[in-house]
Amino acid sequence: MNALFEQMITLASAEEFLDFFHLEYDQTVVNVNRLHILQRFHQYMRQTKGLGEMEEVLQHDTCRELLARAYQDFVNSSAVKEKVFKVFRDAEGIKTVSLDSLRDAMPARGLKAA
Repeated sequence: MNALFEQMITLASAEEFLDFFHLEYDQTVVNVNRLHILQRFHQYMRQTKGLGEMEEVLQHDTCRELLARAYQDFVNSSAVKEKVFKVFRDAEGIKTVSLDSLRDAMPARGLKAA
């Protein structure tokens, strides 16, 4: 593992990552989207071919750009629209079920119809 990744491992919050890469940010955006920003950053890093083999300066600059892009995704959009986490992606497939259909599907609890 190279020095950049060793330094990044010590970072614990979105603010620490943004400060580490000297990126300006709006605290309200980070407060609402911190986990989403970090997850998107991780996704962008995984999608970047050869990131681990880059020279350290290029690697740092690339990671900085990826984090800036991840942060900007949530300045311009929302967690629900970006669907970074599985729970948001799965929510699109949820269909509503009416109470009447639930009642019809439940067995009668020993009640006799009059």
